[in-house]
Amino acid sequence: MIIMQFLAQRVFIPKVVSTVLFHGHSSIEPSYAAASTIWFTKVVCTILVNHSQSLSVFDCDYFRKNLNPLIALGVIHHLSYGLKDPGSAFRFFQYLRINLNIIHSESSFDLLLRSLCHMGLHDSAKLVYGYMKTDGFFPQNSTLDFLVSSFTNAGRFKIAEEILIAKAESCSEKGEIVSSFVYNNFLSLLVGKNRLDEAVSFFKGHILRLQSFCPDTCSFNIVMRGLCRVGKVEDAFEFFSAMESFGCLPDLITYNTLVNGLCRVGNVDRAQLLLREVELHREFSPDVVTYTSVISGYCKSGSMEKAVTLFDEMIQRGTRPNLFTFNIIIDGFSKKGDSDSALMMYERMLNGGLKPDVVTFTSIIDSHCRTGDLDKSMKLWDEMNKRQVSPNAYTFSIQINALCKANRLNESRDLLRQMNFRKDIIPSPFIYNPVIDGFCKAGNLDEANAIVAEMEAKGCVHDKMTFTILILGHCMKGRTFEAIDIYKKMLSVGCAPDNITMSSLTSCLRKAGMASEANEIELSASNNANTGLSSLEKTTHLMSNMNIPVAV
Repeated sequence: MIIMQFLAQRVFIPKVVSTVLFHGHSSIEPSYAAASTIWFTKVVCTILVNHSQSLSVFDCDYFRKNLNPLIALGVIHHLSYGLKDPGSAFRFFQYLRINLNIIHSESSFDLLLRSLCHMGLHDSAKLVYGYMKTDGFFPQNSTLDFLVSSFTNAGRFKIAEEILIAKAESCSEKGEIVSSFVYNNFLSLLVGKNRLDEAVSFFKGHILRLQSFCPDTCSFNIVMRGLCRVGKVEDAFEFFSAMESFGCLPDLITYNTLVNGLCRVGNVDRAQLLLREVELHREFSPDVVTYTSVISGYCKSGSMEKAVTLFDEMIQRGTRPNLFTFNIIIDGFSKKGDSDSALMMYERMLNGGLKPDVVTFTSIIDSHCRTGDLDKSMKLWDEMNKRQVSPNAYTFSIQINALCKANRLNESRDLLRQMNFRKDIIPSPFIYNPVIDGFCKAGNLDEANAIVAEMEAKGCVHDKMTFTILILGHCMKGRTFEAIDIYKKMLSVGCAPDNITMSSLTSCLRKAGMASEANEIELSASNNANTGLSSLEKTTHLMSNMNIPVAV
């Protein structure tokens, strides 16, 4: 009676629908039956919205008679995606299953699992998955992949693994296999999240042992890539050796992974031998990635002659180098201070139709700075601007530091101003420090302080070097009290001074006739070191001893 009153108040009940609800569907047209299902679904959703905290309203003969898996699916869908409330959908799902003994359809399980995971409700999703298994359902490959990916991305690796193993055991009973796409994606996610041990353990413990898992070449490649990335190249070769026994043939990705792994650990000669093996292969040939990995290995070891020889050989064999290949060789020459060879490779790159990027210019600028040829580096800086290639933080740092070393402070100051106008560059102290140091040593403390102000305006926090430079600069200029203020600020932000800072400041104080202040600083630092105070406690203690108010 209460239900009928509620329905009468909330919705208009057509005569034909009333007939369907209370007398069954046997004498009603299919279109009317479908309409009644939609209408009844809306009625249930309306009740849920108004009585979300109490589901006992459904515990009566009327709803026991008319609620069914199809209605449940419609309600779950509307709650999950229409109202964005999978939590209520889950409670309704549980109530029907436990209190009304309704067996939900596979579609309801699938829909609810997805919506719960989308909202991050993985504990509820785990319960639904348990109900799903109990009712004899296992997720299809698309849902399985979604579940495994969602639980893995949420850091619930063990649950993702359990879902996969349960699916594999179910497939074994039916003589089926699990889609390799699903477990390969799981392996890839684990490797990408630096869970290499779990990936290797799952691969060895389950994929290689359960018949419903049939590893393919991609499976091996994923694990080998992870091993090579952390330097476990010999372990990767163990998997490489095991491929054939599982009917998997290595492909070019396999070889590229191993070649790159060998170069990472400095075994470039062995990597080149593997490259030769690929060159003899019938099914595929080495590509630019294969060659570039070995070339990079030689460049990092300083073997530029071998790198260029292999570079020329690559071109002769019909493999065209890309920008990354050129950049590696240019950087290799730059690191050795061979700016002429770096420029020659730069010209070859331009002649090959490739456009230089910021990495290219930064490497060549670095080579000129290393040899002290700053005029050439500045010309290259201008060329970079003409080609509309924007310098990055590292480019600015290299050029500014070199100019400061050559005492070309005004030019370094101009570059610093250019950088300050750039909103896409996050400034770091290591870029500002050389310029501040240069002006401090030149006795121009006002300019040094102006740079510090710009640094603070950009939200760049001073590091220990910044404070030390400023303290030394003000001490050298005889600005003792300003040096003390900088030291106090250093302590207030929790930046611990080192021996150079301390000795410079105390020496300055003594020269200025402030021996008692110097002794006080030394004593405070010594006491803090002996008492084993934390960094914060040391800072607070030093500030207290120097009569600085400590913020509470």
